Amino acid sequence: MRALITPADRIFVAGHRGMAGSAICRALQHGGYSQILTASRTELDLLNPQAVERWFAEQRPSVVVLAAAKVGGIHANATYPADFLLQNLKIQTHVIETAWRSGVRRLLFLGSSCIYPKLAEQPIREEALLTGALEPTNEWYAIAKITGIKLCAALRQQHSFDAISLMPTNLYGPGDNYHPTNSHVLPALIRRFHEAAERGDASVTCWGTGTPLREFLHVDDLGEACVFALEHWQPDADQLQHLNVGTGVDLTIRELAEAVAEATGFRGTIAWDASKPDGTPKKQLDVSRLAALGWRARIPLREGLHDTVRLFREQLDQQLVRL
Repeated sequence: MRALITPADRIFVAGHRGMAGSAICRALQHGGYSQILTASRTELDLLNPQAVERWFAEQRPSVVVLAAAKVGGIHANATYPADFLLQNLKIQTHVIETAWRSGVRRLLFLGSSCIYPKLAEQPIREEALLTGALEPTNEWYAIAKITGIKLCAALRQQHSFDAISLMPTNLYGPGDNYHPTNSHVLPALIRRFHEAAERGDASVTCWGTGTPLREFLHVDDLGEACVFALEHWQPDADQLQHLNVGTGVDLTIRELAEAVAEATGFRGTIAWDASKPDGTPKKQLDVSRLAALGWRARIPLREGLHDTVRLFREQLDQQLVRL
């Protein structure tokens, strides 16, 4: 099958310094794509439409990957709902519309599994979009991402603009945020068990019962999925224009904590505080459509965890990790 992008393409990765964007750059380089265009925030303010238009006119990208976004945890979403909605809407609109108007041949928009209803049937199929209420703790971010998906679909329908979207599950790996209160569950566990192992603690207490099921995808697998989709996925006009990206395998938070404890060398016991909330009982993506196209995740969780812990510790020694 002939690839839909080639090494001759000038590929702009918006958000290249982020966790997902940097993984996409690594995957593109590994795939032989050398003309990768990037711009830091000081070089290009994606919130400024005139700046985006000038940059596109000067750099002339032929392919765009939009991985830039304002992100944060539950506390940040609750504290700054207008920021999450406005800034993400602006970034998406400016980049996607400018890409279309400037003649970009192909665009990939990176969304999130939080776009799906809180009580969606499991595993979650792509058709679940807009069939129910969102999770309130991240609805502002989710609404912005849904708008980005629909903008890509509308431009494809009305103007034949070749825009596609991917929705990844929970990510982990290089470039993650390990802040004690603003990080997601896996990096938070890595930091907690690492510090407990360093101190020689006898026990670590985790929130909830440990029974909820979650799915985790190494960010380098996401990078490879993005390149694969750019190269091979061309949906028909009447098909869904977003695909789930995940492993198709989930595990309990208790099993996850035990795996993190093993990877960090923590030898104590794990206690569970059942007075703290568990969250949604199960959140798993149906990844059968991407698998049918020929792509599957390749990095097993325990292997990925060991590599992530090693890199976390190396960066911690150099004070490069976000804490």
